[in-house]
Amino acid sequence: MSLKVYSISLGCPKNRVDSERLLGSLGLSIRSVKRPGSAQLIFINTCGFIEPAVRESVRVILDSIAERSTAKADKPLLVVGGCLVGRYGAADLAADLPEVDLWLPTAELADWPVKLLAALQTAGKLTDGRVTAGRLLSTGPSYAWMKISEGCGQSCSFCTIPQIRGKVRSLEADFIAEEASGLLKQGVSELILVAQDLTSWGQDLKIAGKKPELRDLLEKLLPLPGLKWLRLMYLYPAGLTEDLLKFLRDAGPPFIPYFDIPLQHADSGILTAMGRPFSQSPFKVVERVRKYLPEAALRTSLITGFPGETEENFATLCRFVQEARFQNLGVFAYEAEDGTPAATMQNQIPVELRTERRDRIMELQAEISAELLQGHLGQNMDILVDEPHPEWPGLYVGRTWFQAPEVDGVTYVSGENLRPGDFVRAEISETFEYDLNALVP
Repeated sequence: MSLKVYSISLGCPKNRVDSERLLGSLGLSIRSVKRPGSAQLIFINTCGFIEPAVRESVRVILDSIAERSTAKADKPLLVVGGCLVGRYGAADLAADLPEVDLWLPTAELADWPVKLLAALQTAGKLTDGRVTAGRLLSTGPSYAWMKISEGCGQSCSFCTIPQIRGKVRSLEADFIAEEASGLLKQGVSELILVAQDLTSWGQDLKIAGKKPELRDLLEKLLPLPGLKWLRLMYLYPAGLTEDLLKFLRDAGPPFIPYFDIPLQHADSGILTAMGRPFSQSPFKVVERVRKYLPEAALRTSLITGFPGETEENFATLCRFVQEARFQNLGVFAYEAEDGTPAATMQNQIPVELRTERRDRIMELQAEISAELLQGHLGQNMDILVDEPHPEWPGLYVGRTWFQAPEVDGVTYVSGENLRPGDFVRAEISETFEYDLNALVP
């Protein structure tokens, strides 16, 4: 049977993976539609990590409710899952949004396919169906996200994830490898491993009497046929041990030396207040990575305006950004989230100052990024093509090895008859603050 689906995943790539696994497990032919009102199923996977994400999730739900009301035939089934449900609970949300037909809490992720199939059958959208192993890829043929664990075992004072997603629950290595093989057989060139804390994978498992480590999983994935790039996202700083870095140094392709390390701050006092287990100088983490992989591209995320952050603390952060020279960097103005220890701390920083400090960091990073990219001018580089440019024929959107999808800059490639998923050798012809232009000879 076929099913017309309007699906949207908000927030991080881990949500996207949950949606792809859910829709791929229904054992149905899924036909994606562009408007909620023309679907049989509307599925919204929400984010509830911070207050702006909560507001966006609620707005998308309300917009879908309004769109559904315009449907001329049977109304689509409206299903909402994800972190918003995990944070606030299905019962409370149902009281405020009774138009939603089914709520899927994060704590019941494994039961989502069964619950959704039952709801579709009850609503008369299906006559039969069964849960099966599968994944409905939504990123196109160039890359796919691979979520390898659920939840987080850290206790950062600003973060709601442990409340929403629970403790670490690692997926079995064989399941991950099998899913990866299936994606590669579909023609995917790049796999990107993601988790709330990638380096903690395996700490809740036991194989042959011992806990597996991330390198054990990587040893299963790196030899897979068809894998061109393997990228690691969200490597907790304390988990980047010398043993792991030595292994990655010696691994070689398809591993690419791109390290996404969420350091959050540079001042030891602020890091301690944040509850970060690695509150020493973050320079030690940066230096350790560059000791083993001097060519590595580093990405980090930072928070400005954490409670108690003085001008001196902020100046330390600015110096760190200037000296570390990250290839890519994201900055968030602190949000005081209900239920977190940081929300009740003294010396909360005014919102305007948090935002101003965020903007100052991004101004520094824009200069650094522009300088680093300018160093590639005239070089011939391998570019992974993601998609045709939506407006300019003959122009394609792609990425170099140091550009992760959806969070970093892109490389615009001019060439003929390119296809998503292709690797092309192209000369970098122009550089900007975050993006590149390249020409295929």
